Amino acid sequence: MSHNSFGHLFRITTWGESHGPAIGCVVDGCPPGIAITQEEIQRDLDRRRPGQSRFTTQRREPDSVEIQSGVFEDASGRQVTTGTPIGLVIRNVDQRSKDYGDIAAKYRPGHADLTYESKYGIRDYRGGGRSSARETAMRVAAGAIARKVLGGIKIHAGLVQIGPHKVDRSKLDWSTVDQNPLFCPDPASVQPWSDYLDTIRKNGSSVGAIIEVVAEDVPVGLGAPVYGKLDQDLASAMMSINAVKGVEIGEGMNAACLTGEQNADEIRSGPDGQPAFLSNHAGGVLGGISTGQPVVCRFSVKPTSSILTPRKTVDRDGNETEIVTKGRHDPCVGIRAVPVGEAMMALVLADHILLHRGQCG
Repeated sequence: MSHNSFGHLFRITTWGESHGPAIGCVVDGCPPGIAITQEEIQRDLDRRRPGQSRFTTQRREPDSVEIQSGVFEDASGRQVTTGTPIGLVIRNVDQRSKDYGDIAAKYRPGHADLTYESKYGIRDYRGGGRSSARETAMRVAAGAIARKVLGGIKIHAGLVQIGPHKVDRSKLDWSTVDQNPLFCPDPASVQPWSDYLDTIRKNGSSVGAIIEVVAEDVPVGLGAPVYGKLDQDLASAMMSINAVKGVEIGEGMNAACLTGEQNADEIRSGPDGQPAFLSNHAGGVLGGISTGQPVVCRFSVKPTSSILTPRKTVDRDGNETEIVTKGRHDPCVGIRAVPVGEAMMALVLADHILLHRGQCG
């Protein structure tokens, strides 16, 4: 078992640290003959890139991706996948490791410092090393390739809650997500959320968020009973994202508040003669298998642990002390998790498409 790999047939392995020379990814199992360009991958990366608004870390990383292998020019001159491992690399160019010198021997509350050092006996304290959300850039790059396997499946995501503030679900417009720096699908929430986040940022604090990811036009039949469930793999995928502390499918935790009559997605005969659901409390998955409805997943991201307010901690020698985390940090790391959530949805669906094709043709 590899602790740095994800997926079954469509499988990714990432490597690199926040302040190392580069981060990278190997995409294995991608079918051959799929047209892909560096520019297409870059478009997705540009949505996750830091420093694009005052609400994200001001680390200036261009996140320029390089395709190292697995793509070649076909007879018509297109760049297509060859069926061999696809190597992707992003060079780190704006590390400020000196920001972390004061905390080399201290454990930051809320971070993985204590657990990493307890497990491995050593840790890269510069920006969290391997535990940094910098790693998610490679997931987004791999997700751009996974999208090419999905055919007509469309994936979109957005911030539906920041701190205690929720979107008005009656006014959601997913087409507006990329038109504001918060990736919010409720245009009326953007300004009040921005004002709220400005206060959080100026106080040197942080706040959590909830991201909703939706895949539309998913075919019936993806996933398998018991240990190969589609929603099981989605939960694993979203929970593997940095700072995620909860995952829901469909109605999620709220299902506990409903009666059986309210929660059951009733079925009628559709205009094409196929079964048609009257609601989607199940989030597009029943018995671990996709129903043909939109697959709906939400995940909660905790407040960024790097804050300017002094916090109690201990150092490597067990001495009690206080810590202030300097450097450039997101007041709400959930904002940049939106394209990461989309990428993880794409990776899971691409994997399950290949698994379904392998078993059922």
